[in-house]
Amino acid sequence: MSKANFKDYKLSEELLKAISILGFDNPTSVQEQVIPAILEGKDIIVKSQTGSGKTAAFAIPICELVDWDENKPQALVLTPTRELAVQVKEDIFNLGRYERIKVAAVYGKSPFYLQEKELKQKTHVVVGTPGRIIDHLEKETLDTSMIKYLIIDEADEMLSMGFIEQIENIINRLPKDRVTTLLSATMPKDIESLCKKHIKNPIRVEIEESNPVEDRIYQVRYEVGTHEKTGLLKDMLVVENPNSAIIFCNTQQKVEEVCSELKNLRYTCDKIHGAMEQCDRLKVMQDFKQGYFRYLVATDVAARGIDIDNVSLVVNYDIPKERERYVHRIGRTGRIDREGRAITFMTPYEGRFLKDIVRLIGKDIALEQRPNNETVDSYREEFLAKLKVQPKLKETKGAQLSKDILKLHVNAGKRTKMRPVDIVGTLCNIEGMTAKDIGVINILDISTYVEILNNKGEMVYKELQTKKIKGRLRKVSKVILRP
Repeated sequence: MSKANFKDYKLSEELLKAISILGFDNPTSVQEQVIPAILEGKDIIVKSQTGSGKTAAFAIPICELVDWDENKPQALVLTPTRELAVQVKEDIFNLGRYERIKVAAVYGKSPFYLQEKELKQKTHVVVGTPGRIIDHLEKETLDTSMIKYLIIDEADEMLSMGFIEQIENIINRLPKDRVTTLLSATMPKDIESLCKKHIKNPIRVEIEESNPVEDRIYQVRYEVGTHEKTGLLKDMLVVENPNSAIIFCNTQQKVEEVCSELKNLRYTCDKIHGAMEQCDRLKVMQDFKQGYFRYLVATDVAARGIDIDNVSLVVNYDIPKERERYVHRIGRTGRIDREGRAITFMTPYEGRFLKDIVRLIGKDIALEQRPNNETVDSYREEFLAKLKVQPKLKETKGAQLSKDILKLHVNAGKRTKMRPVDIVGTLCNIEGMTAKDIGVINILDISTYVEILNNKGEMVYKELQTKKIKGRLRKVSKVILRP
């Protein structure tokens, strides 16, 4: 039976409030089937296309089911890439904001000791890449004894990246009595084998979208010589004149070259690939999501699972050599029920890659002629006019949630033996405050961060200027978040 509203799932008021503010109007097809299955404690295998709302499908029931009082992690989410780990963490954190769900993201090329410190605190959900999860398991810095929910996200990408043995290693270290959810856009034989071995009596869900991603996206290809690609790219950006675009290349070197070419033209652009420092990669992705620049040049590190609103154009500067990557690349545009455009450059010697892609998507990709100089010039004035306009910045996903939340910094932490109970006790002694008005508390070595909910932040901030915490006046300041 179709569910018309999230209220049909008997979720908490706090969770429903976050769902509403985040703009989830009605459950998608995959959410209709996955949410009740996880809530009922059933294992489930999901085959569903990119952009179908899979993250919320498992994040919503996890936020509902975890026991806030339990300090050890209760849910583990495995993702193939660092960027996806960060995004899933943010999605779960936003959904669980009013329930004070604490989420940790652990992944490579990020300081291990900082992750270790975070995991020592109360943590309800851990999201991570397989390699770093194993590092923590081997160093005994991640306690899995209370894991009740395992999510394997983007399973087919895990396979293509060679993570299947690592996933099995992790599964073998988890409690047998757990709920397991596996999500994948495709279902190769090795993934099926993994399911048979580790998932018992699962519900199988295959979502056949009435408006699949391949049909929502206008796809064309251009035959072009290797040395003519840059010129064609420049022409197509003028003709298409997108508000935002991702340009995919197969190698890190090509990403560097293409990005440099566009910057020389004074286009607002940036790049992302695997050789960059992780903090730089995350910053680039965040800036692109918010619209600080218009063109992102990327390897496939940006192709999987990354949710960016309103990418109007995807350009395959290089045709992908693995056919599944084509679907995931073009899936960055045309998210859920939106339409998008995808252009693929193909040299005369790459026909075999095109055949594999056509076989996968079940339709041909139309061949078009390169626009002539006269056509390009007819679009140039409009293109140059847009180039001069500063892109309008977009709000982050959690911005609406943050409007009635104020984050405070207290100048005391673990070294002064500050504990969550000290913060809660002080806050609840302020007239008009209850435990439900206190959000996530994060205690570091010399600092404590606490979120005040329900538009009570300013009142609490003023009270704490003269109210003692743990027997002493502490310096309390507001944390100004980036828009």
